[in-house]
Amino acid sequence: MFGYTGSILHLNLGKKTISTIETEKYGQWIGGHGIATAIFFDLVKDKTVEAFDPDNTLVLMSGRFAGTLAPAASRMEIVGIQSQAYPHEWFGSSNMGGRFPAMLKYAGFDGIVIEGQADSPTWINIIDGKVSFEEATGLWGLDTYDTQRVIFRKVLSQRDERRHGGTSPLPAVLAIGPAGENLSRIATIQQGAGSAFGQGGFGGVWGAKNLKAISALGSGSVEVADPRGLFDTTLWARTTFGADLNNPRINPWQEYITSHFGGHPGRRWAEFDKQRRPHGCLGCHLNCRPRTSSTLGNDGVCIKARWYQTFDIEKHGRVTEVTGKATELFDRMGINAFEVGVNVHYLLALRDRGLLGTGREIATDIDLDRLGETDFITDLLHKIAFRKGIGEDLAEGFPRAAKRWGRVEEDLQSGILKAAAYGYPIHYDPRTEVYWGYASIVSSRDINCHDFNVAAYWMPNLDITAGRTPVVTAEEASRIIEAKCAPYHDPQMIDFSEENIYSLHMAHTTAWLLHYASFWKRSCGLCDNAFADFINPYGPDNEGITPAGETRLFQNITGEDTDFADSIAIGHKIFTLDRAIWTLQGRHRDQEVLPEYMYNVPSQGVSYIPGQDPCCYMPVFEKGRWEYRNVVPRHLDREKVESWKTIFYELEGYDPETGWPTRQILESFGMDGIKKEMDAKGKLPR
Repeated sequence: MFGYTGSILHLNLGKKTISTIETEKYGQWIGGHGIATAIFFDLVKDKTVEAFDPDNTLVLMSGRFAGTLAPAASRMEIVGIQSQAYPHEWFGSSNMGGRFPAMLKYAGFDGIVIEGQADSPTWINIIDGKVSFEEATGLWGLDTYDTQRVIFRKVLSQRDERRHGGTSPLPAVLAIGPAGENLSRIATIQQGAGSAFGQGGFGGVWGAKNLKAISALGSGSVEVADPRGLFDTTLWARTTFGADLNNPRINPWQEYITSHFGGHPGRRWAEFDKQRRPHGCLGCHLNCRPRTSSTLGNDGVCIKARWYQTFDIEKHGRVTEVTGKATELFDRMGINAFEVGVNVHYLLALRDRGLLGTGREIATDIDLDRLGETDFITDLLHKIAFRKGIGEDLAEGFPRAAKRWGRVEEDLQSGILKAAAYGYPIHYDPRTEVYWGYASIVSSRDINCHDFNVAAYWMPNLDITAGRTPVVTAEEASRIIEAKCAPYHDPQMIDFSEENIYSLHMAHTTAWLLHYASFWKRSCGLCDNAFADFINPYGPDNEGITPAGETRLFQNITGEDTDFADSIAIGHKIFTLDRAIWTLQGRHRDQEVLPEYMYNVPSQGVSYIPGQDPCCYMPVFEKGRWEYRNVVPRHLDREKVESWKTIFYELEGYDPETGWPTRQILESFGMDGIKKEMDAKGKLPR
């Protein structure tokens, strides 16, 4: 099975047993998420198990492309019952890049299955196919950085004993911090600096299993079907579509990268660190991660590196080392920065209403007037990680904290608690970029797929707000999407007019997004920053590498000549497996809803562009013409959303009354075992 080593490590922490599963047994599921989910389905007989139960099986699986020359493809998935989603602990997944996905393969394994619960703190040591359970009592209580350092020294000393000359790289180490040890529902699993399984609360699940860390070190390689072809494809991707920091052309990721290196919109970074430079995950052609001369905030990107910057500037008039320290603190404690970064505004709203503070209804000694200072973020994150004071509530995630305070319904009604699907913090606004909300509610978490987001949100908004002419017109963007999005080839997939957001066109957008992600990102391992690449100012005629790049890489690596439309169909099959698990957990279409405020509070836009008033310019097709238009303020119509859900379920082959996969769609995909289990549980519509 080209792209894989052929073996998946199977561990039982309670019994301390080590065995393997043949990767080829699950070959029909491609890799990554597909294989991990199929293994979970087979091993977990009771799909209603809770997140912190020892019977919650976790499966980590490297993407099919990880460890090869494929550009921007160093990705791994973890699946299992997540602890973060509110109010239901749905089956879910998280992903990360970094070194671990490739290093695990080099050590001889494509993935890791984790069952049971260790009777004492434990870490797993993997060196060139040899696996051992190690005592971790001395690591318990350490932050993720210190944990990695201790394991580095131990592993390298063991490796050196078996080597006769030469050098050895550092192992790749996954570790939880104090937040995970204390079963926080917003705890992450960290690797290096910057890379993490962030969403889902899987750090807390590791803590419940007494699993502190997994280390992988290997000297092997990954066999691909066509090495020369892969080399040529990688060179083509880098030279034709890759970002060039010495010759910048404005596109979202170029703008995003320069925001860390002294350009618009984060130009004040240059005042803090003139030696700041970019680098990327293994094989990347974009290199969006920062490296600083101070080491503060190294590898931290997106919200983790940016949200505290705003308060830093407000407090000090410029970016200071406070921003870098805050970024590092999230890594060290193992805390989801997005959950805190969005919801600190909820704490401010409660304070301003006289509800939160010393001696108030929600008692806390956290001084929100000190936002932007190192002491504030240190105090807040330590309270969450160690469940001290208000941190006891916040460690449960902000929606559950609001429930403890008796406020969750009222604050989701008013929108001061800015949650979206399943309690996850609002990301891109479902009232404007509506497919983002749709894809999230029919899944189990914030969808976090930027494919259409780059073309429909970032490109027009970055250009229009800066007084520039957009790279492509709205009509040209529509034409590019139509050509690239097989099998639908629908020009109105990025039409965000009021009428179209409830249409079959937007069902096509949502379905394509989910199916593409299931196959190419979550199973093959392509990076969300880089793919799908629709519009790219570095590419010929401003067009990106999709879909030619994906299909060339798949053929080079696997030796299989897969048609792009067929890959989307396989992605549909993988997503249907997810839907079957949610169905067996008790999911019904009535639970696939957005928070109340989405239906009664007009959006003013969620702007990630500093210095700009809230706005949301999106492609709109009305009266026979395309244009970019500011679509705020607007809110969603509940009845029309429900009608859209029916359109989507019917498009996917799911029962419109329940949202469950039907007998017909399961049979069409050859999913007989899944059909049998659903039928036995009385969950199989005719």
